[in-house]
This record gives sequence, structure tokens and C-alpha cells, in this order.
Amino acid sequence: MSRLLSKARVRDLLLGLVLLCATLALMLYPKPSMEAARTGLQLCYNVIIPSLFPFFVLSSLVVELGLAGYLGRLLEGIMWPLFHVGGACASAFALGFVGGYPVGAKTAISLYEKGMCTRTEAERLLAFCNNSGPAFILGVVGAGIFASSTVGVALYLAHALASVCIGLLFRFYKAGTDSGKTGRRRPAPQIQAKRFSTAFTDSVKNAFLSTLNICAFVVFFTVVIQLLMRSGFLPGLAQALGTVLAPFGLTPEWAQRLLTGALEISSGVSTLSGGGPLPGRLTMAAFMLGWAGISVHCQVLSFIGGSGLSVRTYLVGKLLHGGLSALFVWVLVRFIPLTAPVSNYLADQVAGIAGMEFHSALTASILAAWLIFLGFLLAAALGTRKNLGKKRRPVV
Repeated sequence: MSRLLSKARVRDLLLGLVLLCATLALMLYPKPSMEAARTGLQLCYNVIIPSLFPFFVLSSLVVELGLAGYLGRLLEGIMWPLFHVGGACASAFALGFVGGYPVGAKTAISLYEKGMCTRTEAERLLAFCNNSGPAFILGVVGAGIFASSTVGVALYLAHALASVCIGLLFRFYKAGTDSGKTGRRRPAPQIQAKRFSTAFTDSVKNAFLSTLNICAFVVFFTVVIQLLMRSGFLPGLAQALGTVLAPFGLTPEWAQRLLTGALEISSGVSTLSGGGPLPGRLTMAAFMLGWAGISVHCQVLSFIGGSGLSVRTYLVGKLLHGGLSALFVWVLVRFIPLTAPVSNYLADQVAGIAGMEFHSALTASILAAWLIFLGFLLAAALGTRKNLGKKRRPVV
């Protein structure tokens, strides 16, 4: 089969058939396609733009101003023993947890392009630093889908723990290429910082283009899922998959939920608000959050571009992330009841996040981004002071 697909004529024929079917689907279902596109644009306006744009600006500033390098000097003793990556990679790890998809991946790629980490370190980062943000898991999934703040906290803890485990696992990826194998780390990269005015304008422009790129993928996959549903292809595929995996307890309904989440995460988790046992829905939600969906993967691949970084490493990491997250939640629900709220304050907080409008979400995201930026400034100042103290130390 692989030899057959490797032939250019066969690939072109299959691609032509897919494009022809897509054109026919748009002609047969014009109104549902327009409604799906309108839904995707509304999602971009209310969620994607206000939540991602400030963090894209932040991640670019951290790299362009050289803050990641100063942070690397401070955190080298933590990041290298744990994940076998340089200290500068801590910025991608932190922003990936706070900013959500695909801020961590974009930061890792920027670090590699600026020469602040090696190719191997960048590929390790891509495997575990592209994570869902707390606002989406706590607010949209926890409070919005499952109507429980406890569920949101449990999903986020499992998501974060799985990410750290993937990082620990991928520290052995291409271990023979590490210069630290002999006990010595390679020399720290030279910190090249731009002027703030230049870095700020470049960061805003790049963040706008990146956000627009992501919105395009979100709208595209929203329309694709609607067409697959209307044409009966997705229900038919789910029926076949449910029949094959029936001995393992996977019904066609659950198979359709899984396939939807494998394509686009927000559409997938929204299907879990329906019927079904809570442990099963939570386990599937954890897998979807870890896997992230093909829509997110396309967003990351657009950033990887011609960097030469391994796409396979990234996809394997996300698949393992989904599997580990599902395993952790499956074990957790066996011991801890996930129906009682953590606290009334947390419930009110995440419910407010789920129901935010554009202006409120934008204000909250900008505030969070600047607070993190100030944290990076403080860490950079501490790293600079530490290095200066070492240089001034008299030699007897």
C-alpha cells in the first residue's frame, strides 16, 4: 500500500478525488457550510484572538529581547537534569502551559531559529510543551461541558502531569548527540537582543499573522466536520469503527465522538456533554486534550515550515500525551469522586471564564501576559545579577 501511495500519479488521483468530493459537498450543502464557517469565525472572535494574540506577542518579546537567554542561565540547573534541554527552553515550557495551543510550540521553534537551543532540544520541546491552557480546560471543558469545577481541575492536573512525563521520557531522545553526555554542557549561546522598539513592532506583526493563520485552520476544520457529518461519511466511519471495536466496548456513538475530537478539539469535547457514564466521558476528554486534534497539529506544522525539525517526534509526543492523560484520569476517577466542587470561589471563577465575551477575555489575556512578562523580566534580572556576581568574585 505504501509503495502504491508513493507513486505520484496515484497521489494526484486521490487528491483530485478528495477535492472533487469536497467541491460537491460544498455545492450540496451550501447553507450548513456557511453556518459552520460563521460558527468558526465567532469562535475565533470570542476565544482564539483574545486568548492567543497577547501570548504570541509575549512569546516573541521573550525571545527577541534576549530574556529567554538570561532565564536560561538561571534555570540551566533545572531544565537540563530533568528534560535534557537548555535553560532557555524554560520559556517555551512555561508559556505552553499558560498560553495554550500552540504558543509553546511556536516559542520552541523561535528559540531554535534564534540559535538558543539545538535541533535535538527543539524536537524534545515540541513533544511536550504544546499544551492546552488552563482557561480552556477549567472554563470551557470543566465548567462548560461537565458543569463541575472539580472535573476541570482533575483534567488539568492529569494534562500537566502527562506533559511532564512526556518531557522526562523524551530526555532520552537522541541522547547520543548531547554534548552533555561527557558531563559538560555545550557553551551557552550568545544573547542577541534587539532594541525594544524594533522587537515590539516585529512581535505585534508576527503575532497578528500567527493568530490569523490559526483562525484560518479553525474555520476550515469547523466546515470540514460539518460537511463530513452532513454527507454521512463521519457517522458511517464511526459505525464501522464501532463495529470492529465493539468487543472493547466502543459503540458507534463513542467512536463518532472520538473521531470528531481527533479532528478538532473544541468540537470533540462539546460532544461529551451528552449521555454516557462520567468516567468514560472524562477519559475521552483527557485523551482529546492531550492529542489536541489535527487542527492544532496543522497550526504547529505551519510554524515548523522549513525549519527541518522532526514532525514525527511532535506527533508521537502528542499521541503519548493523550494516552497518558487518559490513563491518569481513568485511575483518578477510581479513587476520587469528581462530583463535588473544589470551592464555590473556583466554581464562580471558571464559570466566568467560560462565559467571557470578547472584551473581557482580551483584557484578562493581556493582563495575564504582562504579569508573566514581568516575571520573565525579574528572572532575567536575577540571572544577570548572578552572572555579574560570579565575574566580580576575586580569584585568590
